[in-house]
Amino acid sequence: MTARVFIADLAHYVPERFESAAEIGAATGIPEAVLIEKFGLAGKHRARAEEHVSDMCISAARPIIERRRGADGIDAVMYFGSHWKDNMVWQVAPRVQEALGIDGYAFESINTSAGAPVAVKIARDMLAADEDLRSILLVAASRESGIIDYENSRSRFAFNFGDGAVAVLMQREEGAGEVLGSSILSDGSFSHHVHMPGGGSAHPASHETIDSRMHFLDVFDGEEMKRRLDPITIKRFVEVAREALERSGHELADLDWFLPIHMKRSIHETLLKELGVAAERSIYLDHFGHMSAVDPLLSLSMLRAEGRLRAGDLVLMLAAGTGYTWAASVVRWGGAS
Repeated sequence: MTARVFIADLAHYVPERFESAAEIGAATGIPEAVLIEKFGLAGKHRARAEEHVSDMCISAARPIIERRRGADGIDAVMYFGSHWKDNMVWQVAPRVQEALGIDGYAFESINTSAGAPVAVKIARDMLAADEDLRSILLVAASRESGIIDYENSRSRFAFNFGDGAVAVLMQREEGAGEVLGSSILSDGSFSHHVHMPGGGSAHPASHETIDSRMHFLDVFDGEEMKRRLDPITIKRFVEVAREALERSGHELADLDWFLPIHMKRSIHETLLKELGVAAERSIYLDHFGHMSAVDPLLSLSMLRAEGRLRAGDLVLMLAAGTGYTWAASVVRWGGAS
């Protein structure tokens, strides 16, 4: 019999600074009303210059450690947040492990904006398969607001990128919410469209890459990406949602909460309709924007903190990330059978 795996605790963190839609509009030339109504963005949080993804992960995770009165029993730390970190060719997870006093090991699994459902599946599978592994602390943060060029219209899809972090403790046998089925689908033909061109081995950092503003997130062959992606993305979202629910022994009609990444308002509303979920049973992060892999689990953390989750609630986390990957994971709150 496969071991049952649970979310034991979770917490989140967002920086204090808030960049309003009016400020974003002034910087981008996009009317404030368009940002609010079409982008679904009233504003977003921005990290301080000296505040990096490892700092935000530690800030998010510290309440979990304090509630446990220490890190005993946590066997591993997994980072699943943004590729844009404190340093290049560097791991966040070991710094979080050291800062929180966690024994064991640290590792990373980064899957851009699809990261939350994927990380939950990986941690669940590891805990179910390894009897010596009791619990894993998952941490993620995004500071991608710092690599968005408001002057580059090709990257306007990313003008909603904000900063924040989440931490989730997963363990076997008991907890606040049981992790059930997941589904992941990738289409590598989209792999070249979105990336930061400067700083990698293809274009090492130089005066030329800096002068050409190549150290910002950019979009290549954007028209082709839109032409090919628009007709399939809703279908792929629904496909992984249905499959994750089926693997959990449920169907769409059983859903109590829908927690997606932040996306433009029209796509969010279309997904509500396709999934048959009322707007009030979903979290729309219009005051946070999109925080890479953070969004779905930050929404779950907010629901828990606000006391809005009931025992037995079925929660669908849904995400997609450049590459292109769609992913879904299902949690039954309270662990009721």
